[in-house]
Amino acid sequence: MNDGLENMLRATVPLPPDLGDVSFERPSGTWSAQISRVTVNLFLYGVGRSPLPPSGGGSRLTDAGRLERQDPSPILELRYLVSAWAATVRDEHRLLSDALNGLVTHQAIPAEHVRAALSSDVRLVLARDESNRPRDLWASIGGTHKASFTLFAIVAADAAPWKETATGVEQIESRTIARPSAHAGTSPAGGPATETGAGARTRRSRAQGTVVSEVAREGGL
Repeated sequence: MNDGLENMLRATVPLPPDLGDVSFERPSGTWSAQISRVTVNLFLYGVGRSPLPPSGGGSRLTDAGRLERQDPSPILELRYLVSAWAATVRDEHRLLSDALNGLVTHQAIPAEHVRAALSSDVRLVLARDESNRPRDLWASIGGTHKASFTLFAIVAADAAPWKETATGVEQIESRTIARPSAHAGTSPAGGPATETGAGARTRRSRAQGTVVSEVAREGGL
């Protein structure tokens, strides 16, 4: 995620490595006293679950014929405080404006800037964080309040593993088997009766060609 943001900013500001830095450090007073080059800072101050519905998931059939299922992945929301650092306030404002323009013109981090395999695109949203205003964030960081904006990066969590599921019933087969009547007696001449009763119906359930249950029922069809 951070590599994708850095690569994108270096390409859009532009800010090549020989001219300046992209930092993800906490922009405290101690940190700012140590920087010696123009720097765009993206401080990750919050990570939470997005109200957006989960994405992905589903089922698949493996080469071995087994059914597997994957649970949907929750959507995460990463919140950054973005600021610019330079020798003068004018240079800082110019650098911050360039960073803002580079981010606002993209709805997501372009694929060519993302080296790691992610579960989804990384969507970018510039928005006010009413629960964490910049003034309050700077006070909690311990740095000097300065021009900045908040950036939300929205991405799906790492995909859940595929899990094997129970195999469903694929076929139901029914057969009728003749059985002697339970009421068979003797003929009027004293010999054995030749009449048989109604057949018994056998119901079999098969899964992947294997009989998994068999029920014999007396009576008609």
